[in-house]
Amino acid sequence: MRVIAGTARGLRLDAPPGRSTRPTLDRVRESIFNALTSADLLAGSVVLDAFAGSGALGIEALSRGAETCVFVERDRAALAALRSNLERTRLADRSTVVPGDAFALLGSSGRLAGRSFCLALLDPPYGTEEWAALLDCIRAETVVIESDRVVDPGDGWRVRWDRRYGGTLVRIAERAARGPADNQEPAS
Repeated sequence: MRVIAGTARGLRLDAPPGRSTRPTLDRVRESIFNALTSADLLAGSVVLDAFAGSGALGIEALSRGAETCVFVERDRAALAALRSNLERTRLADRSTVVPGDAFALLGSSGRLAGRSFCLALLDPPYGTEEWAALLDCIRAETVVIESDRVVDPGDGWRVRWDRRYGGTLVRIAERAARGPADNQEPAS
């Protein structure tokens, strides 16, 4: 596993030992970040990597120009790999690592509740059923959803990009903007 592009391009990333995390494949990460870069969604952005694992997604965002990234991870081995990867890539100074459960930290009384992000990278364990609750509590303009099934982001979101890589489905969605017609008073 390596950083694909940007300031940390080519640097190797450690994966945590065991099966507690499932790192995103390099080719999948490359496609995701090429799409985000071409849509100009990275430069200067504030990013959340909510189920960080090794930090590969958030590190790729930082390497490609994101201003800062908040990494959330609960597994101790993954946290150790994440911190090591941030030091190796020299991106630790633009990062905040928050140990704990992403669902709890983003929930209504969690430490990150109400915090706004330009981009949220969401790659929870496969089989996660709490997508609606997760998307409801995240305050982000754009989300990257990586899952083993099709996730409907629901009302208020517009799917911008959709891809399948074997058993992995990736969807980029953005907050649905209200058009000028939506802001007008009804005709009397």
